[in-house]
Amino acid sequence: MNVGFIGTGSMGSILIESFLKSGALRPDELIAANRTFSKAERLAAAHPGLKAVRTNAEAAAASDILFVCVKPKDFKAVIDEIRTATDPSRILVSITSPVLIRHLEKQLPCKIAKVIPSITNHVLSGATLAIYGSRMESRDIEMLENLLKKVSTPHVIPEPLTRVCSDLSSCGPAFLAYFIERFVEAAVALTGIAKEDADRLAAEMVRGTGLLLTEGGFTPELLRQRVSVPGGITAEGLRMLALDLEGTFERLIRTTHNKYNEELDKIESLFFNPQS
Repeated sequence: MNVGFIGTGSMGSILIESFLKSGALRPDELIAANRTFSKAERLAAAHPGLKAVRTNAEAAAASDILFVCVKPKDFKAVIDEIRTATDPSRILVSITSPVLIRHLEKQLPCKIAKVIPSITNHVLSGATLAIYGSRMESRDIEMLENLLKKVSTPHVIPEPLTRVCSDLSSCGPAFLAYFIERFVEAAVALTGIAKEDADRLAAEMVRGTGLLLTEGGFTPELLRQRVSVPGGITAEGLRMLALDLEGTFERLIRTTHNKYNEELDKIESLFFNPQS
């Protein structure tokens, strides 16, 4: 099986390296194309056997499964370039959430899937979100999910829930990291604890909390209740957070959804009103 990648930026390279690290793929099963060819060449040099190609059409023609990992504004140009290099036997996987399955099925003859990865896949953990087009058969889904299972826990979702699921699984690590970053900054500024000590304690806290919520049988609510003793220090901190963060998470979800809808409108225009 040959797996191609168009786009070897942040998420494209993370997926490539994760598939290699997990043993899901060998380097000689991978083809990479990038707008800046030297970036694909660097990947090939780092992983002998991986083939760097100069055009997107070359990557498409050589791949049984083709991951397209480009920004929304660049997607239509990529589709135009690879259209004649795809056929009904191949699978194209978009990782770009505002590009809908119907957009791609109207443009290409191949099988279509959408997969939303997470930076947590870099350590062979976290979720990948999967959405399958109408041409995907059970054996196609099984083949793709066997790949994804090596680096993540795949979750099949309805496409209308792409944004909120992405907020939790893909944007969530950045949101959580920001909370920890600010927590550590405040601890260092107000108490004098060494930053490296605070960073290490916070990181171990996140690791342990993740295990409690996945393998330990805790829900977030139960975990909060078990740590917080009524009238205690944690309870007082939670009371302050509840007051100061009132409405914050609702605004966060509205913000990400508004941005997604803006991107979706741009994609609709690119795909269906190219002259407008």
